[in-house]
Amino acid sequence: MRGKVPLGVRILSALSTEPDWDSITPAQVIEVREAQHRKRRSALGKIVTGRPDRGALITTHTLPLPGRRLSARVYRPAQGGSALPLIVAFHGGGLILGAPDQDDWLLSHLAAECPAVVVSVDYRLAPEHPVPAPVEDAYDSVSHIVDEAARWEADPTRIALLGASAGATLAALTAIRAVELGLPVRAQVLINPQLDWTERVFEYPSFTENADSPTATPANCRAVQRIALPESFDPRAISPVHSDDLAGLAPTLVQAVGTDPLEDQAPAYADRLRHAGVEATLTRYPEAVHAFLSMPGLVPAARPARAEILAFLRRHLLERSDSAATGTAKAGRP
Repeated sequence: MRGKVPLGVRILSALSTEPDWDSITPAQVIEVREAQHRKRRSALGKIVTGRPDRGALITTHTLPLPGRRLSARVYRPAQGGSALPLIVAFHGGGLILGAPDQDDWLLSHLAAECPAVVVSVDYRLAPEHPVPAPVEDAYDSVSHIVDEAARWEADPTRIALLGASAGATLAALTAIRAVELGLPVRAQVLINPQLDWTERVFEYPSFTENADSPTATPANCRAVQRIALPESFDPRAISPVHSDDLAGLAPTLVQAVGTDPLEDQAPAYADRLRHAGVEATLTRYPEAVHAFLSMPGLVPAARPARAEILAFLRRHLLERSDSAATGTAKAGRP
């Protein structure tokens, strides 16, 4: 393995029983998801996922989208404020697992310290809602949130997109769509991202070299491909690393993990962004695991990674000038 798995993760993994991902059925995926929800809300789960920042208020809202209604977890600075930057976030879980509250530790801190309004979208998941449903939810929810920025007491000219793992897929795809729609996205943050959903995902060297990772195991990756993607669906359509045109995208922070089977996707995408003229910062955390920012109680590297994200977002969101907005518009594709 290229990196080092933190002791706390090794202990928890030894005490946990993983499902048989290679034979797991759609019904069993739903059972695993519900079991994860229960564990996350237990006393031990709260130690693993970390406590929310006391400087943030957390509420739940409904997003009325065409033909469906989604839930969103909203984080605001406790001291209030108006016309704050807007951060739209997407949780990880391979588009089959996960929920917004797994990122409370990170997102509440960003809301309190940036400060910003952070909206984490509870998008639909497979097997009930396979791709492209989660992608459509990401596109539609961001457009709706921006249109209703006054409701959120947010500034629609200062937007950032953030996602972890498969949530990074949604953030990256939405950033690409934002250029096409002229939305003023100023920054995107991609955490241990999954950016390649084609069969090539199994050919990256990190997939073999980090095969013993206790999180995002190769078997888990195979199951995600099988369950989230319909057989007739072209996986290139949701693979940002294979996008034909990345020009004009917002400055991007990509955080890679040294023990992650998906690690090589991070530099591959950062390279593509740079070749397209996009400012891309790539940081590697060798002593972390996939989903590490959802388990800060076990992974010490989560704290410097969170600090890096905060500094990056503050740098790109806190200036509210007409020149910045004009620069965003000029960066778009002709």
